Amino acid sequence: MLWLGASMAITQIEHNTADRFRKLARACLLLCALLVTFAATATAQVPEPQDTIRIDSDLVNLQVSVLGQDPLKPPNFLQQQDFLVKDDGKPQEIIFFGATDAPFDLVLLLDLSGSTANKLKMIRKSAKRFVQACRPTDRIAVVTFAEDLEVVSSFTSDHKILEHDIDDMERLSDGTNFWDALKFVHEKMVTQSSRRTAIVLMTDGVDNALPEVAGIGSHTKFEDLMEIAKRSDAISFPVYLDTEKEAVEKHHTPVDAYTSAKAQLAQLAEVSGTTVRKAAKLADLETIYQQIIRDLGTVYSIGYHPLNVDRDGRWHQVTVSLVNRPELSARTRSGYYAGVIAANPPSNPPR
Repeated sequence: MLWLGASMAITQIEHNTADRFRKLARACLLLCALLVTFAATATAQVPEPQDTIRIDSDLVNLQVSVLGQDPLKPPNFLQQQDFLVKDDGKPQEIIFFGATDAPFDLVLLLDLSGSTANKLKMIRKSAKRFVQACRPTDRIAVVTFAEDLEVVSSFTSDHKILEHDIDDMERLSDGTNFWDALKFVHEKMVTQSSRRTAIVLMTDGVDNALPEVAGIGSHTKFEDLMEIAKRSDAISFPVYLDTEKEAVEKHHTPVDAYTSAKAQLAQLAEVSGTTVRKAAKLADLETIYQQIIRDLGTVYSIGYHPLNVDRDGRWHQVTVSLVNRPELSARTRSGYYAGVIAANPPSNPPR
């Protein structure tokens, strides 16, 4: 009996111990679940890092690209004294200055309308050469247009995917809605980027909305497109594909349309401080692309404390120019709202 009582007592102790262990295990599992839930919630509440500067000292940080007017002569490295910064028209004292190789986002906007149909093979080859020339950190998007528009590839640094997508590019419809396509790139693609951005416009520039050109053409007016380009942070590099002789002879496109188109491309280039490059053969495009990558490769970081430090939410217009360097032009964001000094301001600042 003594042995039996001792055995029952030991069994009861084992049951109690097992029960306590099960309760402890359940408590541990519950605690782990709570920790996982809390971590997931905390992660979900942490926003993705943005290229936005919010500094209590009201320090404005500008990323400036310098472009050479002579495409065959790369600009030399510049010093702080070469730059003049104005905030709402008032010269500012530069607090810090530096230069670095910074990645950029670039949109290839390619005209695949009827007027460029015989150049499709050249356009494909040159676009692929451009992708190959870009650095691994640079991202490229490809958009084609005629009467319709197609996003061939969104921003990516995967060169194999880009080249495959470029191989699949096909000729689109006969019309040309160039102004609508460029507006789309500015408003829908450039605004997605937190980097420096550039647009390579490969086109003859003839929109069907031009006078005496057959077809409806763009809904966007060229004057409105110019306002969008002026306020955009993107640098435009127009590349003129000469289709005039064939279009005039075969399609009876008026010569005046080409005169207007070339003048408009020049206006778009002037806004960005660039020049219109002309391409008639593949070798021309390869050289042009190398020049564009070279111009965008170096970025100057310039910082200053604005004289007006009131956080009143007012729009500040920013301009950067070069002192005694007429052969060069500087490009940076057009301004910021006081109180939120951002690398990419809203796309539609007040007039």
